[in-house]
Amino acid sequence: MTHASDADIAALPVEQFGFPGPLRDQLVAAVLDGSKTATTGVLAAYEHEGEALPEVGARAVVVDSADHPVAVMEFTEVRVVPLREVDLAHAVDEGEGDTSVAGWRRTHEEFWHSPEMRAAMDDPDFTVDDDTLVVLQRFRLVADLRG
Repeated sequence: MTHASDADIAALPVEQFGFPGPLRDQLVAAVLDGSKTATTGVLAAYEHEGEALPEVGARAVVVDSADHPVAVMEFTEVRVVPLREVDLAHAVDEGEGDTSVAGWRRTHEEFWHSPEMRAAMDDPDFTVDDDTLVVLQRFRLVADLRG
């Protein structure tokens, strides 16, 4: 892993896993221990926030629930596919303990259908289905900033 200066880190976009709280803490810990090397977002959320999709080779700073920078990650793959096309390798690489696509999808749908996600989307009825476009991202940890 490389050493990143404070100026380098400040210039990077922020990557937030889930919403602050136990889920984010779990996901960040998995990034830091190397068990999480993939993540999935809903394309509509990027569009809603006016955010560009990450590009391969781009780096981002990972923050914990208190918004403290804890790591720098580099995107190694970014694909947009319908939800029905998420495969087992991607589900396993998310590092959340899923051993089937069905299990992965169940927990992700719970998150995407949560009150927090619906509030973030400004849509109390936001739902996903087989045709929902998702952003599959693979990444590698390039710096651990925890001191």
